Amino acid sequence: MNAAPNPLLDFSGLPRFADIRPEHVAPAIRALLDEYRALVDRLTADETAPPTWENFVAPLSETGERLGRAWGVVGHLHAVLDVPPWREAYNAMLPEVSSFYAELGQNLALFRQYKALAASPEFATLSPVRRRIIDNEIRDFRLSGAELPNEVKPRFKAIQEELSQLAATFSENLLDATHAHAEWIADAAALAGIPEEVRAAARAAAEKDGKAGWKFTLHMPSYLPVMQYADDRALRARMYRAYATRASEFGAAKDSDGKVKWDNGPLIGRILALRAEEAKLLGFRDYAELSLVPKMADSPAQALAFLRELAAKAKPFAERDLAQLTAFARDELALHPMEPWDVAYASEKLRQQRYAYSDQEVKQYFPEPRVFDGLFSLIRMLYGLDIAAADAPKWDADVRFFQIKKDGELVGEFYVDPHARDSKRGGAWMDSARSRSRDARGLTTPLAYLVCNLPGPVDGKPATFTHDDVITVFHEAGHGLHHLLTRVDELAASGINGVEWDAVELPSQFMENFCWEWDVLAGMTAHVDTGEPLPRALFDKMIAAKNFQSGMQAVRQIEFALFDLLLHGEAIARSGEDVPIERVLALLGDVRREVAVLFPADWHRFPHSFSHIFAGGYAAGYYSYKWAEVLSADAFAAFEEVVDGQTSDNRGNLLDRATGERFRKEILAVGGSRPALESFVAFRGREPRVDALLRHNAMGNATTER
Repeated sequence: MNAAPNPLLDFSGLPRFADIRPEHVAPAIRALLDEYRALVDRLTADETAPPTWENFVAPLSETGERLGRAWGVVGHLHAVLDVPPWREAYNAMLPEVSSFYAELGQNLALFRQYKALAASPEFATLSPVRRRIIDNEIRDFRLSGAELPNEVKPRFKAIQEELSQLAATFSENLLDATHAHAEWIADAAALAGIPEEVRAAARAAAEKDGKAGWKFTLHMPSYLPVMQYADDRALRARMYRAYATRASEFGAAKDSDGKVKWDNGPLIGRILALRAEEAKLLGFRDYAELSLVPKMADSPAQALAFLRELAAKAKPFAERDLAQLTAFARDELALHPMEPWDVAYASEKLRQQRYAYSDQEVKQYFPEPRVFDGLFSLIRMLYGLDIAAADAPKWDADVRFFQIKKDGELVGEFYVDPHARDSKRGGAWMDSARSRSRDARGLTTPLAYLVCNLPGPVDGKPATFTHDDVITVFHEAGHGLHHLLTRVDELAASGINGVEWDAVELPSQFMENFCWEWDVLAGMTAHVDTGEPLPRALFDKMIAAKNFQSGMQAVRQIEFALFDLLLHGEAIARSGEDVPIERVLALLGDVRREVAVLFPADWHRFPHSFSHIFAGGYAAGYYSYKWAEVLSADAFAAFEEVVDGQTSDNRGNLLDRATGERFRKEILAVGGSRPALESFVAFRGREPRVDALLRHNAMGNATTER
């Protein structure tokens, strides 16, 4: 009797999450690797036969998509269901998958075929999208070491494999260290100031562990309210230190050899050394130079100049913010000196005094169902799309599934996994589960994951979100729309595929702007107890406070971005030499002295949890957030500039359908089919300007009133 078919190899519809098990991973992925290798061997067996799109690029793309989809499911489950069986299954196959892609990138026969196609008469007859895909493939072969001498290729391949494993370990260490710490409170008096909803969640967490009292963790829905509201300064100090030293040499847990468990410090040094070596093998001065080849920014020098120009504009505002906060903490709260664990607490008290509202007050008006209804309503108004819940296999009971349709026709589908769990990687992200494509069998519609770590329901009530949480939802939805609303049928340029990394945040940050618009927010609020909508007076207070400490927030992001670029520059790493963590921390100190206004304690270990650059795709690319913020603010300004005879407040027509359709057509629909700057100019009619960003953040000459 034949064994049941492997569900990871079923590409007929949605991933079969109800059926997929860790034991399916190795046989499925190995079968797909064998299939891909056999295809490569066949396509390169006779290099005298001229390659064409149909006989060469198309089969490679289709076979690669099968492997990518299956391995993508495995990687997704490793991120959202990081229990030992899934971690073991993922890590067992990671070296083989990394090795395969490294070999593929160095395959000279494939490289020659792509170059032959680019030089053939057919190339001129191909669509601009297909020509761009071929050009990008040739670029990526060069960046993957295809032109390296044969004696060097094994070393380059080994670097790729080790970097993949180090990134996975970095992420796992951070998750394990975050999960390992708990602050147990037995005396209710220590909870003074903490909102009741947060207390209830902490009580439920303790009960789940079979203990009395309250359990607070380092997961953001638990940690942040303690830092903002707990009157107990010692509690804040303990939580702050535990959070700031996660995955570092200060961890209390030890392995069988007596070494600190989950210390990312040595991994950081190794990752930097390997990246520097990789860059030098390819002929680049440093990893930053290598990283920017496929990005919008021309060079590290241009990106650094951009960040420093923003820092020069933002720092005076940050210094003003800090001076006001320090004086308030001293005079009103008797916090002198103001310590790092006092900053969030004092800031929240200052906001309440200045604007007479708190995050927790606003949170009561944003129950989860209304937030998503409001988001979907906005998408319908801007783009004429309908979004409805549907049934699908899921990996957790909290997960929801939706379909996007236009005029009754399916456009795309997506999962939403909103709540924090112990087994889920921290942060929020969108990822592709399937890209749009068209072949002889017809159209394949795109599929995406939208993942957050927001608070879940408590005591039978729906989850409620802070306004910052709402912004996070809209941000990830923007990424999702970029992937799902594509009209490109070629896999390598469909959705977010092929989009320059420093432009990929444009659609996500664009969506954030709508979270500050009354016409959008008013319809997505209902008090969790009374059902009353958000009062206009409370919204006006939120608007007044919109740029509260915007200077401090700006220089903080610039600090991270500068640190990242300089860290991957030629000064920090020497080929073949692991970078001492002391040198990394010293560089961070230099960056802070240049642009920061807040300085944490010497024992703070921020790099050890900077997963964006050590376990994600943002190495020498974190500047992308500020770079794309210029693009997104300028794009949103197009809506502000729409003349609407029915408005009298100079706000423009922010829900203008024609402008929304133009944004969809010129930005969202084109994916990676053309350079991002061309797409922006096609939408805006000109190159981007920084004016709107400065105005939105109250750091320009223009008034912030709209």
